[in-house]
Amino acid sequence: MRQIGRYRLDEVHGSGAFATVWRGFDTELEIPVAVKVLAENWSHHADVRERFLAEARLLRRIASDRVVRVYDVGTHEGQPYFVMDFVAGGTLADLADGSLDPSSALELAERSARAVAELHAAGVVHRDIKPSNLLLDPVDDGLGRVLVADLGSAKRLAEASGITVTTGTPSYMAPEQALGRPIDERCDVYSLGVVTYVLLTGRLPFDVSDPMTLVTRTADDRPARLAEPRHLPPPLNRTSLDALLVQAMSLDPAGRPRTAADLADALAHVRAGGSSSPVVGGWRTRVVVPVAGAAFTVSAVATWLLLR
Repeated sequence: MRQIGRYRLDEVHGSGAFATVWRGFDTELEIPVAVKVLAENWSHHADVRERFLAEARLLRRIASDRVVRVYDVGTHEGQPYFVMDFVAGGTLADLADGSLDPSSALELAERSARAVAELHAAGVVHRDIKPSNLLLDPVDDGLGRVLVADLGSAKRLAEASGITVTTGTPSYMAPEQALGRPIDERCDVYSLGVVTYVLLTGRLPFDVSDPMTLVTRTADDRPARLAEPRHLPPPLNRTSLDALLVQAMSLDPAGRPRTAADLADALAHVRAGGSSSPVVGGWRTRVVVPVAGAAFTVSAVATWLLLR
């Protein structure tokens, strides 16, 4: 058993190249906690230490029940660490095998988008949204409350308008990130689109092994349409989902919903049957199944034609 100050470290909860997250216990408050410890081999690198502590400061500054909160920070034997609330429900990665029913998958995707919207409202872009960074806190409705975690790649929006260093997970990374171009909230919207697709299907929309794959992608490369065997129950329909996912994962950021909140609203709209016309990406889009005699906005028809 390891101990850092008053925190008992019970078992490794997750690990990466730079840090390890422990499931621990606060012996004074008598509550479970998560303790993130910077790896010993990186502890003497000033830039890595600063990035590690910057994550802690960002998490502490964002007061939201949809973002993991830091409540202590320190150093133990030369290794910086910070302490967070422990979220007991696992991550969306545990559910990303295609076994979710479509309605639940869309509900979790919407909750994820609303959680990311809290970051954006605080002036922060995450840059590494993926299922393993979206935690589930068990609540009474059975699905769980989604919380955003791991802001190690996060950047303040005010600092993201210039050339940026490529960071993130290639399979979920927006093309502009791979190119090191200026970014805004729409890079997280792209990642949320990928997360939604994975929750619905259990597979990635594109075969992306490295950022270069994103650079060479063309506008003709679109996510595979949702398979017929999904048997989406009423009022859901496959065409609506396909249209929204094509928008969310557009190569051009201007073609995506403008914010994570816009994407969340669009997901809720599709899940409810698509009977109204929300504004998505600056376009008024009616996401419904085209039928003879129906009236459509120009953007909805264009999107549908692309999917035929």
